[in-house]
Amino acid sequence: MYNILVTGANGQLGSEIRDLEADYPIYNFIFTDREELDITKHKAVENFIEVNKITAIINCAAYTAVDKAESEIAIANEINHLATENFARIAKAKGIKLIHISTDYVFDGNSYRPYVETDIPNPQGVYGKTKLDGERAMQKINPANSVILRTSWVYSGYGNNFVKTMLRLGKEREELNVVADQIGTPTYAGDLAKTILEILPKIKNKKVVIFHYSNEGVCSWYDFVKAIFESTNTICKVNPITTAQYPTAAKRPQYSVLDKSKIKESFNIDIPFWNNSLRICLQKIIIKRYLTTNNFTY
Repeated sequence: MYNILVTGANGQLGSEIRDLEADYPIYNFIFTDREELDITKHKAVENFIEVNKITAIINCAAYTAVDKAESEIAIANEINHLATENFARIAKAKGIKLIHISTDYVFDGNSYRPYVETDIPNPQGVYGKTKLDGERAMQKINPANSVILRTSWVYSGYGNNFVKTMLRLGKEREELNVVADQIGTPTYAGDLAKTILEILPKIKNKKVVIFHYSNEGVCSWYDFVKAIFESTNTICKVNPITTAQYPTAAKRPQYSVLDKSKIKESFNIDIPFWNNSLRICLQKIIIKRYLTTNNFTY
């Protein structure tokens, strides 16, 4: 039996892990968010882990407000870097498995082929830099049986994310302008959650190992929105625009496709195509809205 600490429990990935709790009776989950545990405080985290006899940590907590991070550098660094360092030190001292979630933003997006784990990072903004600093701190401390999972374009039926924003805007507006020259792969947090829980007992390594995970396939943000609207019969014109036509505080990677060969071969897993997983997520969102609107309990 694993006693698993899941941080960021009310976020997209943490919520999807909670949904899978009943499917994994070998795990005893302890879900926490900032109200229950301040992950930036080393002693508080250490005490919590001791009291709850934690044997594995899934660190889903992150500062993900990419544009706000450009002006909120200190808090982004605390959560993405220093808290990760805390977990790594505790994991090493206590022999605890640690799965840390990182991002495609550690790369500059100038590649012409899918990124592999050994490609040299070159983040272009505060968010990516603080996530990379967290990775490097974890690698320097080097707790055994620990992994870094880099992912991209995460969405789910929980929290604030691109899919839910597009669904809202598609109802409010007659047309939308969407960037068509940034390429990547949407990742359904439900698939990522399942993968994490499947590989957890199989992790056996003497030093920190990095893996890439996203759904299969490639698309632009424009393609992604078109698929969202087609799957939900949303009537809203979508206009393709360039990155230059949609300036943001933080620079986005132009190319964010991740090579998943290593994680597939290491753990013998199959990864769903992004559009298939999108339809599954959208069905859940629609059902949840229907039940909520009609005052059903679920």
